[in-house]
Amino acid sequence: MVDSSKTLGSSQPIRRGSLYIFLRQRSTIAFMMVLPLLLIIGCLVAYPFFYSIYLSTLNKAETAFVGISNFLFLFKRETFWMVVQQSVTFALIAVVFKALIGFIAAHAVNNIPSKGQRKWRGMMLVPWVIPPALSTLGWWWLFEPTYSSFNWILEALGLSAIPWLSDTFWARFSIILVNVWVGAPFFLIMYLAALKSIPEDLYEAASIDGASAWQKLIHVTIPMMRNIISITVLFSIIVTFANFDIVRVLTQGGPRNSTHLFASYSFRVGIESGDIPLGAAVSLFMFPVLAVLAFIILRNVRQRTVNI
Repeated sequence: MVDSSKTLGSSQPIRRGSLYIFLRQRSTIAFMMVLPLLLIIGCLVAYPFFYSIYLSTLNKAETAFVGISNFLFLFKRETFWMVVQQSVTFALIAVVFKALIGFIAAHAVNNIPSKGQRKWRGMMLVPWVIPPALSTLGWWWLFEPTYSSFNWILEALGLSAIPWLSDTFWARFSIILVNVWVGAPFFLIMYLAALKSIPEDLYEAASIDGASAWQKLIHVTIPMMRNIISITVLFSIIVTFANFDIVRVLTQGGPRNSTHLFASYSFRVGIESGDIPLGAAVSLFMFPVLAVLAFIILRNVRQRTVNI
């Protein structure tokens, strides 16, 4: 006959052992360590995103459900399509110049002896480290017609002053210039890290085969940096599309709404004009565009990684 007390007593350690083994599993430990980050993302990203979708389906007073009426209203406004065109143009031009300047600067710094690289890296990262609103305010003083240092130099050379912030072309040029100045160091540090990770054996093999410096760049450097370039460009496009502080400080969207981007126009419509649901609809418009772009770029990165 089996003693029931022994049977019951032996079952409890088995349950504790199973829980202990479960908590000791790598997947469980990893999930518990990532859980705080997931909670932060859920509270600060996921909840505001879904709440903005909800807001975009309400009327101006936020008292009635109107479906996609806010989006249909935006599609009929000429100003909105001008903002779309400006945002795309601004992002493409700014990202191309940031990528090009960052690539050239990274190669220049990488060719400096190791002892001097730290100093140059520190100096070239200054525009990216300074808060954008603060640095943009300094640029505003350079562009402002009354105290413009640029116009003072032009007039000293016998040239005409330029209406940097009051003319549509020059206002857009000024915003792109400041964005490139702020964002190029990010490309520099990312590309420099990628250059440091390329094995020197590849360059030595290319030199033995008689490859020139240009051929090394095309056939060794760029293929080895392709994934970093793609991810950096994607991140920069997302940040550039959502740029707010540069436009707000320099032009506030003027002249005649000609320099508004999605973020600044959403603020103008939603906060300043008091139509929060319409402002939410403006901010959500860029999500599907960026989602498709991110899917294409990340898929190509994954395919190249698998092929390697």
